[in-house]
Amino acid sequence: HVQLAESGGGSVQAGDSLRLSCEGSGGRIYSSSGMAWFRQAPGKEREFVALIRWSSGTTLYADSVKGRFTISKENAKNTVHLQMNVLKSEDAAVYYCARGSSYTSVQSSYFTWGQGTQVTVAS
Repeated sequence: HVQLAESGGGSVQAGDSLRLSCEGSGGRIYSSSGMAWFRQAPGKEREFVALIRWSSGTTLYADSVKGRFTISKENAKNTVHLQMNVLKSEDAAVYYCARGSSYTSVQSSYFTWGQGTQVTVAS
C-alpha cells in the first residue's frame, strides 16, 4: 500500500517562503483520493491546512492560510507540494501529508499519514 514521505521543512524568518513535498511510494494514488496537509503546533491539536483532489486538482484551504499557501500535485511522480509564502510565527508546526479516500478536510477520513516535517518560523 502507499506510504507517504514529507520533505522540505526547515527554519525560516517570518515573511519567508518554504516548499514542502510529499511523495507517495509503494502503490498508486487513486483518482478518487484526496491528498491533504495537516499541521500540529506544540500543545495544540492537529489541524487541517490544505487539500487537493487527486483526479481534478480541486483545492480547499483553511482560512488561516488562504492566499498564502498553495497546494499542487504531480500525478506522474505521486507527489503533492505545499508552497508556503509570507510565513508567520503561527505557521510553525509539524506538517503532515495524508491520503484519504475522498475530498474532505475531516482528519478521521485520512488513513495514510507521513512522518511529518518540522517548520520553524522566527519572528
